[in-house]
Amino acid sequence: MNVTPVVRLASDRVNIPLIADAGHNQRLFTPGEVVTRQQGFMRGHGTYMEEDALKSSVAGVMVQVNKLITVKALKGRYVGEIGDVVVARVTEVQEKRWKVDTNSRLDSVLLLSSVNLPGGELRRRGVEDEKQMRKYLQEGDLISAEVQNVHSDGVLSLHTRSLKYGKLSQGILVKVFPSLIQRRKTHFHNLPCGASIILGNNGFIWISPIINNEGEKGGFTQNLDDVVTKEDRQTIARLRNCILALAHCKMMLHDTSILYAYEESCKYETSELLHPECMADVAFLTQHRLRVLEV
Repeated sequence: MNVTPVVRLASDRVNIPLIADAGHNQRLFTPGEVVTRQQGFMRGHGTYMEEDALKSSVAGVMVQVNKLITVKALKGRYVGEIGDVVVARVTEVQEKRWKVDTNSRLDSVLLLSSVNLPGGELRRRGVEDEKQMRKYLQEGDLISAEVQNVHSDGVLSLHTRSLKYGKLSQGILVKVFPSLIQRRKTHFHNLPCGASIILGNNGFIWISPIINNEGEKGGFTQNLDDVVTKEDRQTIARLRNCILALAHCKMMLHDTSILYAYEESCKYETSELLHPECMADVAFLTQHRLRVLEV
């Protein structure tokens, strides 16, 4: 099969801009750059005072909450907060706990006492439950969970007590910078295009076909019997490429921006969304629709 290569002249190439820099709060600050010279602001993470000016100590975007100014690093490991939704991978089974990779500096911990038992039983975990830990979750399994506690050394303690959390089945994992995930009331979305997404605060995004989660097994079962249709695979692949396009242009990721990007990408083939020009076009059109929505 002959594949025609895509050749672009230098004059036709597109340097993808930092599309998210249009707003003041979304502007990218570099280390040492002055954030503000106004007095009365409190110094937060990622900033320092020098010559009566508040300066950035990292490369990132400014976040202002009342009088507190912080600069959130654009690139970096995930720093968890209680209540965050995360998508994570089990790395090791230990005594009464699982070690989990959450894209943070240290491995996170999921205790046996912090998961639902099969059938939703409410009882103390015993020796038999400990023996069956690998039957519940084993190395390599992907899970959705919530941050229950942040220890002094930075280790995150997770839980999956809600039936919406648990082992993930058929789908695809997309990794982006955690700073690009916008905090919302919910991070579980069934999109109208026919796919379900979990936007983990840790930068891990799970895309899967829409399924009815009955939660009868406490979040430990994987439904591998249902055949994922070709249409579902195409939808998932397009969503993946749209998310990568928005992330490449440093745009915040949430259900609305991803859905807009999906709709604007329909004029392209799925594989074309990997080209820089198509990425920039989809991101630009998505940003325009978001601005219209804000007006």
